[in-house]
Amino acid sequence: MRIILAAPRGFCAGVNMAIDSLSLALKAFGAPIYVYHEIVHNQYVVRTFRDQGAVFVDSLDEVPEGSTLLFSAHGVSPAIRDEARNRRLNAIDATCPLVTKVHLEAIRFAKDGYKILLIGHAGHDEVIGTLGEAPEAIVLVEDEAAVATLEFPPGTRLAYLTQTTLSVDDAGRIIAALRQRFPEITCPPKEDICYATQNRQEAVRELTDAADVVIVLGSQNSSNSQRLRELAAERGRRAYLVDGPQDLDQADFKPDMTVLITAGASAPESVVRETVDWLIEHFDATVTTQTIREEKVSFPLPKPLRNFSPADSSSASPAISPQAQVQSEPA
Repeated sequence: MRIILAAPRGFCAGVNMAIDSLSLALKAFGAPIYVYHEIVHNQYVVRTFRDQGAVFVDSLDEVPEGSTLLFSAHGVSPAIRDEARNRRLNAIDATCPLVTKVHLEAIRFAKDGYKILLIGHAGHDEVIGTLGEAPEAIVLVEDEAAVATLEFPPGTRLAYLTQTTLSVDDAGRIIAALRQRFPEITCPPKEDICYATQNRQEAVRELTDAADVVIVLGSQNSSNSQRLRELAAERGRRAYLVDGPQDLDQADFKPDMTVLITAGASAPESVVRETVDWLIEHFDATVTTQTIREEKVSFPLPKPLRNFSPADSSSASPAISPQAQVQSEPA
């Protein structure tokens, strides 16, 4: 068996920042640290932090007044921020800056009198937060079919924004449909789909043809991980989205296969290593890395945590802290 490791894969800058933030908060303030929704959409990461004293909540009613609260990487609405202040919570904002960018664009377009068409998935934490910035001005558009149903009074100024973790191809088709239907629609100054989402999709697009099967490491509720699986499937390959090797069936693989492995932006490298080790154990696999694009992006910690060293976070969460990549043979 031959394993191709796609690069880039796994943690993006926003996830690294959010994970460092929670690790440092646990070290600085002690458990429990409350987190509004999952810190990132990965069950391995959530379970690891829960074991260390993080408490993940879906309502601020679950958070005792005066407690420390972390906002997840996906962002929150202004109403949640207001509620946190009213409950005298020590709020630490670990929202990914690329999500914050979309929030600020929504605020600006709404103030300028635009009706905003937000391309995204209903119920996703990021979309809920963005909708909350200007609920009267935003209409959610989930697919091309929805574009045909949109009706606005003559003279309505329109703009579109996108969820950061969408499929580049799917978003492109929806944007093309919007532009065809509403030629005067305004776009954001810079596209909203994040660099990491685009890079991981590009790697799958470039490398899938050389593989018999594709394994995407990530959780089922991870939007960007689902897009990677869908992209591989669209290119005619069997594709599995799994949290780790415990979710794989040995009967689905054969010794002469080439297996492409990638990981969503919230999946830790440790589960990539475990999956590679599982395939080596069962199929005597060899490993090569194919790098499509280099990433050197980093984001600063939230202000309340900047007096602490990011290196301190590794001792709090060794299983999910940045680690050496899987060793491979030259491509």
